[in-house]
Amino acid sequence: MKAIGFAGFSGSGKTTLVERLIPALKLRGLRVSVVKHAHHKFDIDHPGKDTWRHREAGAFEVVVASDRRLALMREFERPAQLSVHHLIAELYEGVDWVLVEGFKESNLPKIEVWRAASGQPVLYDDDDFVVAIATDSPGAMPQATLRPVLDLNDADAVADWLVENQDRFDYQSGMYT
Repeated sequence: MKAIGFAGFSGSGKTTLVERLIPALKLRGLRVSVVKHAHHKFDIDHPGKDTWRHREAGAFEVVVASDRRLALMREFERPAQLSVHHLIAELYEGVDWVLVEGFKESNLPKIEVWRAASGQPVLYDDDDFVVAIATDSPGAMPQATLRPVLDLNDADAVADWLVENQDRFDYQSGMYT
């Protein structure tokens, strides 16, 4: 399995890039999973549904499955600080690529998503795990870099770069080979 993070400030375009990369990688015959960081208390269930009722009744885990889908919901009695590695370990082993969004501080190789219009600073200057920058404004980057600069609006080119450099992103049980 290959794993790559996408880091950047809110509104930089991480979700849109990941959303466009999924079909671009699938067209290359690759199976793709996504790990997404969410903030605090979020829900994917709906009040009144069976799974919601089971969680509300106090179930630690609820697994719901059909012939087309499986979902696992786990309730933590106390706040839990799960690392990206914990979440990757939960994924199906037959996946080719894991795209990780929202773990800015992780020790994963990552592509920084940066827009000059955001007014936010760059991460690559202080983060050795940034392996490339995807941007819509390469001429406005505040610091020079030897890292590849990718076109944020060209998911096919980003997918090509990932596939061409795939040996850099081998992931095994929390470690890179």
